[in-house]
Amino acid sequence: MTDDWRNDRIGSALRGENPTVLRRTAAGFAVVGDVQFLPGYCVLLADDPAVTRLSDLPRSRRAAFLSDMDALGEAVERACARLDPAFRRINLEILGNTDPFLHAHIWPRYGWEPDDLVRMPVWRHPRERWSDPATALGPRHDGLRAAITAELDRLTA
Repeated sequence: MTDDWRNDRIGSALRGENPTVLRRTAAGFAVVGDVQFLPGYCVLLADDPAVTRLSDLPRSRRAAFLSDMDALGEAVERACARLDPAFRRINLEILGNTDPFLHAHIWPRYGWEPDDLVRMPVWRHPRERWSDPATALGPRHDGLRAAITAELDRLTA
């Protein structure tokens, strides 16, 4: 499989070609993040690439998206807390400043983060962390992916 799915994350998820998809949700797709410098980072993608902001959705779909975001956040929280005793909390963000489709970031935060960053937004982490091959998503994250998916399945059963 090529990396073409990165150019159409939602379309590739709809076609079953996005390798980061953990689960289909009521209003989108729970995916694991391409970068894992904060292990467990996930994203909730809306299932319609034409939707660019939360307010584009009718109220019922908005509620479903926010409910999916809550469930994915709790799944990441439970899995990361079990796997790393330094886990602190989850940050949930809907930004949309770079990618033109509705998505929500689920960032686990850890006590081992540098003191000058641990209480700041994730976006303050140095740019090189975002492209470091040592923390790029790969097979070493399979256990973490499985743990998050299992928690998401329990929460949405």
